[in-house]
Amino acid sequence: MPTEDRFEYGFDRRVLAVDPQKTPLYRFDVLVLGAGAAGGAAALAAANGGAQVAVVTKAEFEETNTLYAQGGMAAVLADSDSPAAHTADTLAVGCGLAEPEVVERVVSQGAEAVDLLMSWGAEFDRRADGGLELSREGGHSRRRIVHARGDATGREVQATLCRTLEEHPRIAIFPHTFVVDLRRSASGRVVGALARDGQGAVVAFSAAHTILATGGAGQVYRETTNPVIATGDGVALGFRAGAALRDLEFFQFHPTCLYIAGAARVLISEIVRGAGGVLRDKNGHRFMPDFHPDAELAPRDVVSRAVFDRMVETSDTSVNLDLSAVDGDPHALFPGISRICRFFGIDIGKDPVPVRPGAHYMIGGLLVDEAGRTTVPGLWAVGECASTGMHGANRMGSNSLLEAIVLGTSVGRATAAAPSDGMEPDGAIPPLTGIEDDEPPPQGMRMNLADVTYSLKSLMTRSLGVKRQRGEMEDVLKKISLWNRAVRALAPAEPRTWELLNMITFARLATLAAIGREESRGVHFRTDYPELSSAGTYHSIIRPMVERGSLCTEELTRLPVAMETMAVERAPSRA
Repeated sequence: MPTEDRFEYGFDRRVLAVDPQKTPLYRFDVLVLGAGAAGGAAALAAANGGAQVAVVTKAEFEETNTLYAQGGMAAVLADSDSPAAHTADTLAVGCGLAEPEVVERVVSQGAEAVDLLMSWGAEFDRRADGGLELSREGGHSRRRIVHARGDATGREVQATLCRTLEEHPRIAIFPHTFVVDLRRSASGRVVGALARDGQGAVVAFSAAHTILATGGAGQVYRETTNPVIATGDGVALGFRAGAALRDLEFFQFHPTCLYIAGAARVLISEIVRGAGGVLRDKNGHRFMPDFHPDAELAPRDVVSRAVFDRMVETSDTSVNLDLSAVDGDPHALFPGISRICRFFGIDIGKDPVPVRPGAHYMIGGLLVDEAGRTTVPGLWAVGECASTGMHGANRMGSNSLLEAIVLGTSVGRATAAAPSDGMEPDGAIPPLTGIEDDEPPPQGMRMNLADVTYSLKSLMTRSLGVKRQRGEMEDVLKKISLWNRAVRALAPAEPRTWELLNMITFARLATLAAIGREESRGVHFRTDYPELSSAGTYHSIIRPMVERGSLCTEELTRLPVAMETMAVERAPSRA
């Protein structure tokens, strides 16, 4: 899409009006929204740098995306491996959009990140000789993935972070505190946040630096591996504050989610396929060798599309994951997966496990520079809600925990050392006014939030899923505009409404970006544009502008990628 094109779809700038005279104010040096791997690492680094830090979570303190990470953390730890090999694998999977300098920086600190976690008390699986057990996942050319208790790496990392955060004297934790909006000074600098606490009271946080580490947006989709908290809050908060976004069309689908009607879509980790698990259709045919020379260990976008195509071709709702040839006892290797499947009457050692793709990881996000700054002063972002340049157009498995620890630590140190200019001298809360609707709703109308939420998730799964095409995506924009107006006008001012508004905001932005990318690259596959663009490699940038109290997308532009990334523009293949 040419640079001069504009999308003028309205976005609300604020979702909560407050009385500044009646709002309690908490003052900190650094405010971290989110306590997963990225937010936890950032908070600890900032506090160790001397800052007074607040960590705010909208649910229980330990309830994060990190908690549910079954896969491990990639790091170069073996003599047979090298940072150059890990970098090359990551760039190949990134399909021309991963930035070499970012990848090299993160990969080079892999061993240091593992050591840091272990210094906090994390325990990873070890071989009989005492060395760390390393496995291989899709896209990786070497065994370089560390795990904890087989498929419970996220639980180990999250428990370690929570314990360390709670013990730090310069960190205060605010669980069950829903951040509704970011606060901005008269100059436009972010100076904290407005939130509703667990007792239902509106509170304000004042901070020189605010770090968004809110995770992803998987709950926008009906089929997802993400927990219920993953509603795109960071993207929506940042966008309403005026921050630019990048590459939101790239949303990775995990190819193997447990599919049982009525059950949550539990992730069946890639380590299962790395250990010898194979995918078969309902006729027993192992189909992945037909799609890619690396079969089940092909990059996730390839496997997800292959599973999707096979479901369509066989008129089935899922395919089967066969663990009968796994090297070892699958119950001992994958105890968490074994326990979940056993509850549903599936013995993973002998029974086929029904799986299908599910929304897994938001690759795009808030545009940040090498230090983690967004385009708005005082606002930083890290982890899944940030677009750092690490993943490009397709994330390689187990690189996200690595990125979270390495860049989270870096951002935390940077905020502790950064000046705090631009804060209001008295820490006052600027008054916010609600946005008036030109046409108020008819009297007596009510909003069924559950119905709108399910309709949105179904629409996104159908129209912005593993495969997309323009007509269906344009239908998304029409429906979302109606839902956004209705929810704002009719729904009560409470967290589930704000979450839905954040989901709607993310869905609209991601759809705009997906319509603008008229090619197929990485996890973004368009049936109407199945090939790479002849126009070259570019990022999708959405820049908001403030206009009459609301936000519009000022432009969706193509930003050329630096020439050094052009060498890995072609689709990933090690054939």
